Amino acid sequence: ADILKGNANPSGKLAVTFPVNYTDVPSSTTFPGEPAENPITSFYNDGIYVGYRYYSTFGVKPSYEFGYGLSYTTFSYSGLTLHKNRTDTTVEVSVTVRNTGNYPGKEVVQLYLSAPQNQIEKPVIELKGFAKTNLLKKGESQTVTFKLDKRALSSFWSGKSEWVADAGNYVVKIGASSSDIRLQDSFVLDTDLTEKVHYAMQPTTFVKEISIKDKTDKR
Repeated sequence: ADILKGNANPSGKLAVTFPVNYTDVPSSTTFPGEPAENPITSFYNDGIYVGYRYYSTFGVKPSYEFGYGLSYTTFSYSGLTLHKNRTDTTVEVSVTVRNTGNYPGKEVVQLYLSAPQNQIEKPVIELKGFAKTNLLKKGESQTVTFKLDKRALSSFWSGKSEWVADAGNYVVKIGASSSDIRLQDSFVLDTDLTEKVHYAMQPTTFVKEISIKDKTDKR
């Protein structure tokens, strides 16, 4: 009631994606399962393209995207700065958020990363961090800081049971949602980074996962 009356300013963001049509959901082609007359098994072949990663990579426009949210005020983003620590490959990211509207409010700042695709396939963007500002009055600003470590830069290579960060250009994207990117900058990782992990939970049945290489979607 306070939100509807304007006594409180909403600041939550969506943690899921709302599609336009059910057929826009990648798992719609495999649900409810096999055999069709009496389904007992359903294979989810999303693979790395879970949620917003699928919609962003395959260009499927949603009704409401991941990270979307409303406010009675507006916010501007500025001063994106990247500082790379060459000793441990940590990247510190900072950005300043200002309340440019007429009402006090909080903003959820989201950090997405676009990684090079050298050895393995990757989504076009992945969420790597988010932070909510303090309650900012009209004209007030706050600098928000994130840290990207080795694991944040890496993608899991299931065939080798390794976390892999390919050498190359990484693009840091700061946004108010997965579709509302406000600022971006990039840095270069000079060498590949790998971390071997224990091989576990091997699937008992082969599942052909969605791949951008096989894209035939015309939507």
